[in-house]
Amino acid sequence: MPRKAVGIRDVAREAGVSVTTVSHILNDVESARASDETRLRVKDTARRLGYGANRIARSLRRQQSDMIGLISEEIATTPHAGRIILGAQEAARARGLTLVLINTTRAPADVARDTEAMLRQQVDGVLYATMFHREIDLPTALIGVPTVLIDASTSDAHLPSVVPDEEGGARAAVGELLAHGHRRIGFITNLDEVPATRGRLAGYRGALADAGIAYDPSLVVARPSETVGGYEAAREILSRPDRPTGLFCYNDRMAMGAYRAASELGLRIPRDLSVVGFDNQEILAEGLYPALTTVALPHYEMGEWALNTLADLLERGWTDAEGASGEADAGAVLPAPLVRRDSVASPAAFDVR
Repeated sequence: MPRKAVGIRDVAREAGVSVTTVSHILNDVESARASDETRLRVKDTARRLGYGANRIARSLRRQQSDMIGLISEEIATTPHAGRIILGAQEAARARGLTLVLINTTRAPADVARDTEAMLRQQVDGVLYATMFHREIDLPTALIGVPTVLIDASTSDAHLPSVVPDEEGGARAAVGELLAHGHRRIGFITNLDEVPATRGRLAGYRGALADAGIAYDPSLVVARPSETVGGYEAAREILSRPDRPTGLFCYNDRMAMGAYRAASELGLRIPRDLSVVGFDNQEILAEGLYPALTTVALPHYEMGEWALNTLADLLERGWTDAEGASGEADAGAVLPAPLVRRDSVASPAAFDVR
């Protein structure tokens, strides 16, 4: 009887640590929080169990390539979302897998062509990552192919996907303003009808409700989610005689536009106006003056989760009829933490009615 292949979960169980800890240690991730004793125990356990030692021979016997495809919808061109690739790459390396990347667009013809090109590489499964959190139709060529979605969801309840906690992140952003004493808080939001728009509005409203503050729809202004849109929305909302003392912005680009509007109106951040963004585009958030308090999207963690989930499913066996053999956590929602910088303070003592 053939010996059962050793998986990363076997190593984690034997070493008494989590799968993520094993992945980080075997991949020598510098930020991994583990003692030297734990690192040594995990590596010794992996070596003793033979984890990763015979993957090539096993792949030939099973007619598998030990390659995972990552189809990225324009994310390779965005520096902040490139961490999805990094998370997946480091998790793949830790599990003895090779990540193959194709960057595509949102055009259906490009997606179809690039998906077919990826499958010609004989990958064992595919990670499909979108540029921003949205609902998609799975490319036809991926039907029946082991697939995990990143920053996207679909109507197929059996297809594993991982997305950020949009509502929770928005609650944290507005909660930061509330904690500093702000009670009149505006929301500069996006025009597009996507999950991020709905989730961040729900988080904004929920945080206000938790603080006993009535929702005022006139304090919510929607524009295109770019710098110009943020500028236009902020000019409108900050020109009111009863202007808010705090602004929550849909993303960091809109926050940058709000900075410009505030400056033109003679408002100093954070003395006269506090601002919180979303995305944590570090080049932008750290480059603004004062540096922008914002919410970080868990790009690295989403890439890592997706790769490990797909690898686990491949080890257990994938059935075309039921997707992930009915065993997968089909919808993971990862935390979007607040990153505090210098753009929030208590309201100045001026008359705001």
